[in-house]
Amino acid sequence: MLPSWLSPRSGAEPPAASVHAVLGTPLKAPLMADQDEAIFACGCFWGAEKGFWRLPGVVSTAVGYAGGQVDQPTYNQVCSGRTGHTEVVRVVWSRPAVDFSDLLKLFWECHDPTQGNRQGNDTGTQYRSAIYTTTPDQMRLALASRDAYQQALEQRGFGAITTEILADQSFYFAEDYHQQYLAKPGSRPYCSAMPTQTILGDFEGASYKLPDKVWKTYDWSIQHCVLRSDNTPIQLN
Repeated sequence: MLPSWLSPRSGAEPPAASVHAVLGTPLKAPLMADQDEAIFACGCFWGAEKGFWRLPGVVSTAVGYAGGQVDQPTYNQVCSGRTGHTEVVRVVWSRPAVDFSDLLKLFWECHDPTQGNRQGNDTGTQYRSAIYTTTPDQMRLALASRDAYQQALEQRGFGAITTEILADQSFYFAEDYHQQYLAKPGSRPYCSAMPTQTILGDFEGASYKLPDKVWKTYDWSIQHCVLRSDNTPIQLN
């Protein structure tokens, strides 16, 4: 079995760092039989990655670029807006421990998916909201969760969701210094996400596995909640 980063949906080889700075797991290991992967974009990938690596059941995360037309883009190329890529987080998780529904809940709640090519003060196509699925079941759940979240947003006065949802997009690892950036000494505490404080409830096909304790750890009413939280994964016990 080829490593997932050499699969048709992955692009450039991973950065020099081969181990997750917080979780201690390989960034480029092949998926195990009970694992899956998906790609999320919700503003600057520094804060987005931290939000996901803290979830119980997440095995590994890595930041990178996806959704564009250029092979192996660099950060400067992506920031130019000419490659079509958005800043993303590749998430690998253990299916017995956490469901894709849980990841979708974090995704929708951690940013404002109605802002188009922008998230907070960050503007450009590289900051657009996106979900890039890797299985048909993920696509079904992503679309169902979007429809449910749209209804919840409308009840609170928000506009239409602009999140791009596509299947099997190539993922290119970002440069080494971007990986787990917020956990590294001397990092600049920055997160562009603008949570709407709208909760994603039940939706068709949802099968949440994480308890309320986990979601209370994320207080989206606090500005830059992700930055203020610990780097360590959330413990269930």
